[in-house]
Amino acid sequence: MKTIRILFSLVLLFGAMMSLPVRAQTEAPVIQPEIDRRNIHIPKINVDDIEIGIYGGILSVQDFGASTAVEFRAAYHLTEDFFIEGTVGRSSVSDESFRRLGIPIFTQPDTNLDYYQLSVGYNLFPGEIFFGKNWAMTSAVYLIGGVGNAKFNDESNTAFNFGIGIRVLPADWFAIRVEMRDLLFESSLLGKNELKHNFGLSLGVAVYF
Repeated sequence: MKTIRILFSLVLLFGAMMSLPVRAQTEAPVIQPEIDRRNIHIPKINVDDIEIGIYGGILSVQDFGASTAVEFRAAYHLTEDFFIEGTVGRSSVSDESFRRLGIPIFTQPDTNLDYYQLSVGYNLFPGEIFFGKNWAMTSAVYLIGGVGNAKFNDESNTAFNFGIGIRVLPADWFAIRVEMRDLLFESSLLGKNELKHNFGLSLGVAVYF
């Protein structure tokens, strides 16, 4: 009988010891994480947005060197990925290097290269750029290409263009674009009809409505 009492006491003691960690665990306070949620407004281009912009930069005309160029563009965003764009541009080109050799190419030292083109663009890598904690700007790397016409020293030829650029939107209605594009057309100004590559680098601003 005494042995049974001792065993019973040991069982009670063992059970009490086993319940201590559980009780301590259940009585421990639960810490809830405090998350500071930020309200971030990210500008974006809506479908059916019309984009009007002005751009300036450098156009390197093959055989004649680099000159400044000005462009006016109008674009229509068909979807979040695709847009169509019309461009009218002008660059003033000089044949000074040829005149120094006594071989003038133009009737005047400077002549205009006028071009217009209709292009299709595709937003390849859309994303966001963050500035600080509460300011994010939509950005997109895009590809663009199209066809048009180039008039150079009384020559008028079909022109093609291919390029890549990046667009950043500080606001829903405003964009900054940096772009590199190749303007290709045939020319026989130097006596031989050749396909000319004319690389341009431009920076511009545009508004949406």
